[in-house]
Amino acid sequence: MPTGFDPAAAFGAAGAVDEEDEDSEGDDEAKEAEAPDHVDLDLVMDVPVTMQVVLGSATMPVANILKLGRGAVVKLDTKVGDPVDVVVNGRIVARGEIVVIDKEEQRFGITLTEVAKPGSKLQARNSRAA
Repeated sequence: MPTGFDPAAAFGAAGAVDEEDEDSEGDDEAKEAEAPDHVDLDLVMDVPVTMQVVLGSATMPVANILKLGRGAVVKLDTKVGDPVDVVVNGRIVARGEIVVIDKEEQRFGITLTEVAKPGSKLQARNSRAA
């Protein structure tokens, strides 16, 4: 051990601890780690993330893809009224329905119908599972 090294000071202990105190101290630390009193989300509010709304998918041979040109229509596996997935950084975080916001400017939006709870994630729909 190096000269002048104090293990109690290095690990934050103020002296010898008996086994009962050590167990209860460990439980307190575990509780603090599980449920912090206050989480400061301001630290991550400016972090950019990528959000996508997945309308559907299609499977076709490469030969057909090469034939696609301007104005081509690709039939997706999703029907009108089917829920669409909201994906943030590759993870499905919500589902919703497409709505028309402004017919004149041809803008669309999404009405959320299902949102994942913190710490959980929504499963991909079977038709879109890859």
